[in-house]
Amino acid sequence: MTGQLRGMAGPLIKLVVFAVVTMMAAYVLISTITNAGYGDQLTYRAQFNDVAGLVEGDEVRIAGVRVGQVVGIGLGEATDRPVAEVELEVGADVPLPAAVEATIRYRNLVGQRYIALTEGEGSSGRTLEEGAVIPLAQTTDALDLTVLFGGFQPLLQALSPADMNRVSFEIIQVFQGEGGTMESLLAHVGSLTNSLADRDEVIGSVIDNLTTVMGTLAERDQQLSDLVVSLQEFVTGLAGDREAIFDSLQTIDELAVSTSGFLEDARAPLAADIQALGDLSGNLADTGDLVERFLQTAPVKLDLTTRTAINGSWFNFFMCSAGGTVTLPGSSSVPGAEPVAQEFSFDSGAEGCS
Repeated sequence: MTGQLRGMAGPLIKLVVFAVVTMMAAYVLISTITNAGYGDQLTYRAQFNDVAGLVEGDEVRIAGVRVGQVVGIGLGEATDRPVAEVELEVGADVPLPAAVEATIRYRNLVGQRYIALTEGEGSSGRTLEEGAVIPLAQTTDALDLTVLFGGFQPLLQALSPADMNRVSFEIIQVFQGEGGTMESLLAHVGSLTNSLADRDEVIGSVIDNLTTVMGTLAERDQQLSDLVVSLQEFVTGLAGDREAIFDSLQTIDELAVSTSGFLEDARAPLAADIQALGDLSGNLADTGDLVERFLQTAPVKLDLTTRTAINGSWFNFFMCSAGGTVTLPGSSSVPGAEPVAQEFSFDSGAEGCS
């Protein structure tokens, strides 16, 4: 039994060591992701005009070293005008001078920000008390990239994405005071200028094409002017006839409603007529020979009928022959007399009757 326990001691020790190391690594990873601070923290507040892009958990740095984090963002109270107030946590072992200055800076081009703390003038060895407010006079808002890059727009439009990212990062660093000098920025701008110079043939071709286009437009300026005038007159006419157009649309709507009702009422009779046409076509198909014979003899019969009725809206008939039997009743003066039947016949013998 003792030998078995000794054999399991080694694996158990390894398992415990592995579990402890894993827990410590997980704790460090979670602390890094959440920007959690270690040790005692002191809370301060800083007022800014604009904190767009700053979120809770962003870092607070001194000389590039992380010393705390942002724990809250809101509106300041008891101020003449609305200002943003940021609540900071800084390690208790890092005292802040009384004239400390806070600046919001870009952490990267993705848009993440952090607050940089620097020592201002006039501290005289005094430190900032916990819960104190850093006023607007000692804070600087984040750099407005919209305004900044708007001035570099003509240059950036001709750059590749990689070059634009590099130049943008250099610009941000220089204007935030993080770059050593302007030398690096100017070197990149010079390199980009050389690249543009290497493409002067393409740029010249573009300019020539634009010149041709503008020349064509200049030659047809009268046509363009007439087109604009015609379009203006057309739009003006539409504006003047808007009431009539609106009335027409209303009339069309009423017509559509009436047509819908008419079709709904006529649907059943129309279906019956279609069914009757189907029956008629079936009958015609069954008596095809008779119909064909009728169509063949109809012209001759119509011709004869037309000749007969040519003199008016009546028919003339000529009797060629006749015959029959005439029965006369018996005489009333002779009792028991029977009726007398007499046959007769008539034949005109005319040439047309033969």
